[in-house]
Amino acid sequence: MKFDASQFNDLELDNIGQWPAAAKLVLAIFLAVAVLFLGYFGLIKDKMASLDRAFQEEITLKDSYKTKYHIAANLDLFRAQMVEAEDTFANQLRSLPNSHETPGLLDDITFIGTTSGLDFVKLEWQPEISKEIYIELPIDIEVIGPYHSFGQFVSKIAGLPRIVTLHDFKINIAESDNETLNLKLQAKTYRYQEEVSKQGEVAQ
Repeated sequence: MKFDASQFNDLELDNIGQWPAAAKLVLAIFLAVAVLFLGYFGLIKDKMASLDRAFQEEITLKDSYKTKYHIAANLDLFRAQMVEAEDTFANQLRSLPNSHETPGLLDDITFIGTTSGLDFVKLEWQPEISKEIYIELPIDIEVIGPYHSFGQFVSKIAGLPRIVTLHDFKINIAESDNETLNLKLQAKTYRYQEEVSKQGEVAQ
């Protein structure tokens, strides 16, 4: 069947009933496509967006449920871990000297040095350095003695019940004796900030 395009000439909207069958078919297809297009953007698209949001929310809720279920199922374990962490933190705090113990720390260092065979040239507190949750208390140390005594000195310092760290080691030959060495270092101990806050409250 040969398609005759001339039948689409001179078509008028006021006289659709008299249009050729082919023209009516084309118009019907166009209207159907237009209705589907407008329906998608007017109704279905919003519904699809809502459905997608609901799907994402479902995933989030499932993840939240899994997390809460895991916590609930292991609540006793978490509580035990919290208690253990608090005990560990408390033990660490007890390893920090308070304001009344810091002067005694110099005596401990002096005793360790002399019993290790060292002579002190310098043992002085330096200005405190405030950190976020603790106070850093530096001590400048200078001693002279044989090399093997340095090892004993450092080992005994590390064995103190309070936390003391050693930094900035410098070893040179002493000017007075080629067999004697000079050791300079800085020791650091620490005090918990809360201790300082409590002292301020008492002073007020």
